[in-house]
Amino acid sequence: MVMIRSIVRPEKSQDVIDALFDAGFPAVTKINVAGRGKQQGLKVGGVVYDEIAKDLLLTVVSKSDKELVISTILESAKTGTDGNYGDGKVFISEVDEAYTISSGVKAL
Repeated sequence: MVMIRSIVRPEKSQDVIDALFDAGFPAVTKINVAGRGKQQGLKVGGVVYDEIAKDLLLTVVSKSDKELVISTILESAKTGTDGNYGDGKVFISEVDEAYTISSGVKAL
């Protein structure tokens, strides 16, 4: 299993969630976060916004589904046809173990 963490623009997070649902991956955790990427924030006039609002979407899928989920996220999170700075990032991590809280049973 792998955990896929996607940091996306807030206005695109529902598009990503809907696309994952349509692709057969309904389990997503959404967290509102703030941060900046390599562009070091956003400058508007003389004001610098160094903490930009983003959404962090977490989902755990089988390794065999990893590429499909990544391509679904990349396509649905992109702004415009070519994408733009600030569209976000996707991070992949191995999941060694998981447990269901209600039963205490190992889930993987």
